Amino acid sequence: MSIPIIETCRKRKRRPKIFEFHKFAEPGHPVSFTGPFRDNVRIFLEECAEPEDYYVGGMPIWCTLLVHENKSFVLPLYTIEENVQCSIGPYCDHCRCTGWSKHLLSKRKYHLIIPVDTEWNMRLEDAAFDLHTHLLHGLIHCNGFGHLICINGIEGGSKFICGREIMDLWDRICNILRARKITVKDLSKKRCMDLRLLHGIAYGHSWFGRWGYKFFRGSYGMTQHSYYRAIEIISSLEVDKVVSEFGNEEFSREIKQIISHYRNKSEAQLITLRDLLRFMLTVKSCSLSQNRLAMTITDGPSLMLNSSNRTTLEKHALVRKEQKVIKYRRFSTMVSSLGSRWPVRRLEFAAEVIVEALKEKKAAKFGCGGMTRQDVRDAARMRIGDTGLLDYVLKSMNNVIVGRYIVRRAVNPATRILEYTIHELADGFRTKESEPEVVQERIRGPALVPGIDVYSDVTVLYTNLLLNYPESETVETSVQTVLDSKHFVKDWSFRDDKEQTLIVFYQVKPSLIDLEPTSAKELLPGELVVVPYHVTLLDLKKAIANALRDTYYGMDRFVVTDIENLEEMEDRQMLSGKVESGAQLVVRGSGIDLGSKFRYQGGTENWMERCACGVQDDDGERMVACDLCEIWQHTRCCGIEDSVLPPLFICLSCCDGLATQRTEPLIEFGS
Repeated sequence: MSIPIIETCRKRKRRPKIFEFHKFAEPGHPVSFTGPFRDNVRIFLEECAEPEDYYVGGMPIWCTLLVHENKSFVLPLYTIEENVQCSIGPYCDHCRCTGWSKHLLSKRKYHLIIPVDTEWNMRLEDAAFDLHTHLLHGLIHCNGFGHLICINGIEGGSKFICGREIMDLWDRICNILRARKITVKDLSKKRCMDLRLLHGIAYGHSWFGRWGYKFFRGSYGMTQHSYYRAIEIISSLEVDKVVSEFGNEEFSREIKQIISHYRNKSEAQLITLRDLLRFMLTVKSCSLSQNRLAMTITDGPSLMLNSSNRTTLEKHALVRKEQKVIKYRRFSTMVSSLGSRWPVRRLEFAAEVIVEALKEKKAAKFGCGGMTRQDVRDAARMRIGDTGLLDYVLKSMNNVIVGRYIVRRAVNPATRILEYTIHELADGFRTKESEPEVVQERIRGPALVPGIDVYSDVTVLYTNLLLNYPESETVETSVQTVLDSKHFVKDWSFRDDKEQTLIVFYQVKPSLIDLEPTSAKELLPGELVVVPYHVTLLDLKKAIANALRDTYYGMDRFVVTDIENLEEMEDRQMLSGKVESGAQLVVRGSGIDLGSKFRYQGGTENWMERCACGVQDDDGERMVACDLCEIWQHTRCCGIEDSVLPPLFICLSCCDGLATQRTEPLIEFGS
């Protein structure tokens, strides 16, 4: 394979530096870094990158060329130094959404970007910071705190490099440059499956957990305890119990075939859902041919999955059909015999609301396609607040007649997700009340052959066992808890790799930065300074002051006056034996610019967040502000659909103040 970017290298004035992809940023390769991140990143740009002859948004850019040893291609790793004072967006939304809004504003932040394959030979545009198509985009503030903004190699992001290789590279870079803490908002998917849910059940952690990322912050008030408790509840479900819960559900036969196939293949017993999913995720499609596993098709011969007949089997699985008769029943007649706790009229009204939602979406967006269960549920919630009622009706709506429409429920063969569709009754169908059942002509459906595509089998279980588990509020709540836990963090612990040096973590006394103690308890995480082991107290004070001036705005004139627990020492005294490497120090000083607008990572806005779910800070989810008290709340918690932005919203608290008889928030929707 040719080296796609080498042509651009020929235009450089000097021979570019090219590093091996899989060895780059390993300890000591190509450079050893012993200082804090703010110093290491400068050495990195000097020793491991070449400056480009253009700017991105007015910011300087460097390029590091990495050659893939096995596939013989070269890819660019760009590093952009963003001067916050000159930036059009000096504040950090990622810090705000992860709980770091009260961190002091760093002077510089560094973007590390690997563009998508087709742009390896192109210059980065000014809008590069806002694109979500990069194979890798990481941001690290000069104080060592940062964010993994996007990684697009998990599923089909690149034809040259996979997501695991990109994450390995990113992790090595963060480690060698001595990043402090890196967060990631895990929205990764594979075949429409959220990996934070799938891997959480199978392995007890998200996909990023392979590299040490742990739960950091949940949305909608989810805590670390509730997150791990939810994972434990779902993963400990017994497979046999799960099968029995489905009973005669439409997809129970398919689910049983998948479970039986992988249980027969496994040498160990697959008792829990975690056992089953973990085993399935370790099985590769190609391994089936290596094991020469015999697969039996219904009413057909037994075939061996080797290289010569694998294609034949796949075609046979698609072509072979089984006869099936579908009967449609009137919804009103069916629910009258179920003995539900809801009145029949209430159930019928809910069914009509669901039908109207399906009709609107079909006409406006979906055409002849369908809607997922969650989409139908969210749309119906605009008129019905009882989610238990909606779940009960949705579970019952399959091949039923509501008015002049048939509602069907089936797995979309393209996405493998359960969808609801609506079809108008054709002329000639018997629709009298005395004839509750309508028999349609025989149709053909594909026979299931588990093992052809492991991820397709996983998708069937994911859709039916996790997203549509029958009549289990505990499972449904646990699944939603895991899905609402999106923010993860990796913390690089302190390490002292160099002898005869003193590494100190110091923190400016909060009262010097903010006069409000409640908001200043954790303003500034301990900053890192490295000094010779035999150093005086005065030298340490100067090193701390210089580090603060170099890192944060408003500190350009900061002077350290004293250090707690070292007040009795004189400036010329040596620190040997007084302070251990890795010590935590609190310093006092003067010269802080308290009037600077460049103060906090979260910006100058002083928004108030207080939602019914318990959140009192921005968690990155969609919110709406009350027009009276101006307090922000989640739209989901208020029952507002994502596609709707009400011109007027008054929260429940203000409604109670205006009219005590009102029980729901006042929401006015536009026409």
